[in-house]
Amino acid sequence: MKVSMFITCLSDLVYPKVGESIVQLLAKYGVKLDFPAKQTCCGQPAFNSGYWDEARGAALTLLEAFDDSDFVISPSGSCTSMIHHYYPKLFENDPIHLAKANRLVEKTYEFTQFLVQVMGVTDLGAVFPHKVTYHPSCHGSRLLGVKAEPMQLMQNIRGMELVPLPHAEDCCGFGGTFAIKMCDISGAMVAEKSDHVLETDAEVLVGLDMGCLMNIAGNLSYRGTPVKVMHLAELLAEGVKLAHERA
Repeated sequence: MKVSMFITCLSDLVYPKVGESIVQLLAKYGVKLDFPAKQTCCGQPAFNSGYWDEARGAALTLLEAFDDSDFVISPSGSCTSMIHHYYPKLFENDPIHLAKANRLVEKTYEFTQFLVQVMGVTDLGAVFPHKVTYHPSCHGSRLLGVKAEPMQLMQNIRGMELVPLPHAEDCCGFGGTFAIKMCDISGAMVAEKSDHVLETDAEVLVGLDMGCLMNIAGNLSYRGTPVKVMHLAELLAEGVKLAHERA
């Protein structure tokens, strides 16, 4: 099968290690990812700000970039949910591109969805001897329904103590353009989220969306806390490497 990576803006430009981790993890199961160079932003910032024509232009680029792919995987629940829920809306009056958008929806998966639902993998043999708490991002958990998959993967990590995050379902306050337009409210929300993270005494905060993790990491860093923030793909890759070294 031809599996393509939709890397997303933040992972590509700010957190490339997330993409590298996914490549390493899937290679363990014989999946070689390709990376269509034509891909660009999914158009979510423009869409959320009311610039639907501009969002449609970005979406057209992705429709073309991934047209030949059997599967498309992404490290972002937010960007994946943009494709799933709003691409059909963008092209509802364009039958030709609507058909392509629906095909892209059917074959696009968030990273943990692909591992569990398509690959049937819930245990990568990872070892991670640390205390960890998990933040379920809004778009991934609410729009995509990605809830069980990350938990299945984390529960099979040897040596890891997974502690519940108080009020985990609360938004971290990022929300893309919301953090800029409503910065005072956003700041108060991320401060509250960081308070809850610190309540757990976790060494590591893990999640599935770099926008949320970047926001929380910024607040934790501002406070001078030692909590490390990681995407689940990074944690799994590090855990697999440690398991290999111990073996």
